[in-house]
Amino acid sequence: MTWLKWLPWRYVVRYVAHKHGFIDPIALLARLHNFAQPSEVGEPIELLRAGVVFHARGLINSRVIQHNLDWVWPYWIERQFDPYDVSFIPRAFSITHINLTHRNWTAIGWPDCPELPIVDPRGLLTPFLDGWSLDAWIMPQQGEYLLPSRALQCQQQLRMAGDISISTETVLQGMTLVTQASVELEDGIAVCKLRLRAKSDQQGYLVLALRPQNPEGISFIHRVRLNSERTAWQVDDNKRVEFSRKAERHHVSTYRQGDVYIHLNDAQEQTDGVCDVGMVTAAALFALPADEWQELEVSVPLTTERNEQLQTDAWRQEQQKTCKLTCPDAHYQFLYDAAVTSLILHSPEDVYPGPYTYKRFWFRDAAFIIHALLCAGLTERAERALNQFPPRQTLLGYFRSQEGEWDANGEVLWILKRYFEMTGRKMPADWHGPVQSGARWISRKRLSDKPDTPHAGLLPPGFSAEHLGPNDYYYWDDFWGVAGLQAASTLFASTDLQQQHEFAQAATSFSAAIDKSLAQCAQRLKRPGMPASPYRRLDAGAIGSLAAGYPVQLWAPDDPRLLDTVEFLLQRCFVKDAFYQDMIHSGLNAYLTLHVAQVLLRAKDPRYLTLMDAVAALASPTGQWPEAIHPATGGGCMGDGHHVWAAAEWLLMIRNCFVREEGQTLVLCGGVPQRWLGPQTPVYFGPAPTSFGSISVEITVSAESGVLVKWQADWHNGSAPVMEITLPGYVAVTAQAATGAVTLSKQEA
Repeated sequence: MTWLKWLPWRYVVRYVAHKHGFIDPIALLARLHNFAQPSEVGEPIELLRAGVVFHARGLINSRVIQHNLDWVWPYWIERQFDPYDVSFIPRAFSITHINLTHRNWTAIGWPDCPELPIVDPRGLLTPFLDGWSLDAWIMPQQGEYLLPSRALQCQQQLRMAGDISISTETVLQGMTLVTQASVELEDGIAVCKLRLRAKSDQQGYLVLALRPQNPEGISFIHRVRLNSERTAWQVDDNKRVEFSRKAERHHVSTYRQGDVYIHLNDAQEQTDGVCDVGMVTAAALFALPADEWQELEVSVPLTTERNEQLQTDAWRQEQQKTCKLTCPDAHYQFLYDAAVTSLILHSPEDVYPGPYTYKRFWFRDAAFIIHALLCAGLTERAERALNQFPPRQTLLGYFRSQEGEWDANGEVLWILKRYFEMTGRKMPADWHGPVQSGARWISRKRLSDKPDTPHAGLLPPGFSAEHLGPNDYYYWDDFWGVAGLQAASTLFASTDLQQQHEFAQAATSFSAAIDKSLAQCAQRLKRPGMPASPYRRLDAGAIGSLAAGYPVQLWAPDDPRLLDTVEFLLQRCFVKDAFYQDMIHSGLNAYLTLHVAQVLLRAKDPRYLTLMDAVAALASPTGQWPEAIHPATGGGCMGDGHHVWAAAEWLLMIRNCFVREEGQTLVLCGGVPQRWLGPQTPVYFGPAPTSFGSISVEITVSAESGVLVKWQADWHNGSAPVMEITLPGYVAVTAQAATGAVTLSKQEA
């Protein structure tokens, strides 16, 4: 398509823009590019495409919502458009109206089923990706309706006993509504279930409402039809919603007529509705006698064909495989179990960092999520996800999910090494080619060591982890590059000494270039702390440079560059003991806070626990975190409302508190909180896979013997590593055995 370069398209664009009185877009883009380092790739097209779709919906929202505030809207809209609410955002000159205050939802599903319905904080159920939703209301004979999205308070729970479900309870003036959403298997088909229980002190109706909306805004419905038995909706001729009872009354409304909510008391009913705008609303009404509980079951098949891979007892099978935590802190226990559930749901084959906004693939998120799967004992899921990597590798060796993200190859090679270490397996021959070409891509991609510039020998400017800022020479990319080369060297250690040596030398050369660049930064900044790139001052983007300490452990725990960077971040970039990313995310980040906590844990700095407690407090009632959290509302302000990378980091943080590798040493109990130690149920974690083998750790406390740490292990090749038992507040002990126990003594004050 080189002939396109010969067309005078720039002149045409400028001419048309000037003719119609618009700013010259070519000049504008040139000015925007001046704020970033020159790069072969601008913003990845995948992110641009996602942003366009996101704001296209926001544009539709702006045309619909503010002119129809008498409709019943999802929880985020009811809050964000309420001038008396802390979540209120003035609209003024905003072109798009998007959810910036309550990006919270929780996925439900079935293991290995790619469909992931979501439930918002007030029980609004969205069965299909980016689709319409189902809501439930109580309509009493007289007085105010119970509308969960307008309720200031409700109780919501994630239940993980047996199948996974979300229960939402709302109470108002003698009325109680309980909804329970889940996914169940019926004859090989995944079916989304919504079970309703309602009670009112006066007679009225339980209302099942079909809504052209979801937690992002408008989602069109053009037609709905009630079947002749009055037990099902046909929605847009391709989706079906079934009721366990006949609807006593039924109403449909179009955009021009207003929300069906306005017409619930109309004498005339409708069984069919068509709206060319795409804003059909419908309500099926079920009699609700006074002071009697009434139930309704709603079923939405998620597919039309049987999936033979889905197992009837899948949840039990998956939960039996996992590494278990037993601790006296009920909230920590719940968050750990919820994180395991999130990992299972979001790894049907590929791994996804979210069920909605981020239901797509990135190598970066995949590396962390697969690492958590490995550490959770879900090895088969990790292996299945890794097998999706080679088809995404280009002929030049680049593992591509988005262009311009130069960290991907390092992340792929690193997680491959972790997989083979933790399983005790050798790399098979069919991985040799992808690993070799992936590692050589890193070496080729590096810039020349000449001339002597601050970026000499580093990777070129890229978009990198998009929360670090505009295109630049990011140390995040470089640290991952070194980790990838080291991983490739390790992977070839037993099969090809020449390639082992090649990649080890490449890693050493790359590390030297980074050290030289950082030394120039230290001289310029007059402190050892690491900025995001050689040309940046210390700012929130420096969080990416902590990769050298966590997760890849290129440096010792007490490296001054790591610790000074952490001190800067803690002093300047933390709000309410959580990392505040003021670039792009503009919110508190659970997973980035835990990156800092991991560096502190390695350094035996007790502040790691303060950060863990802050992250635990930021979790939703269903045990999830959005990608970024509004500092005032506590709701999500950016990204997916159920962020699986955050769930993965919580699991990895708990795991490293009990067991973590530090070089050739295995550290036990290094982060177990002292407040968990008491004459109660033993604290237990395991069996936990490590690079040395699998281990289970138990801590018991008694008045007679004090604190006793016991372990049982199945080491690779039967060889036990050196273990350091470093329970906070107790004297460290060294041991080396497959099975053992040590009694710890208190450290002197």
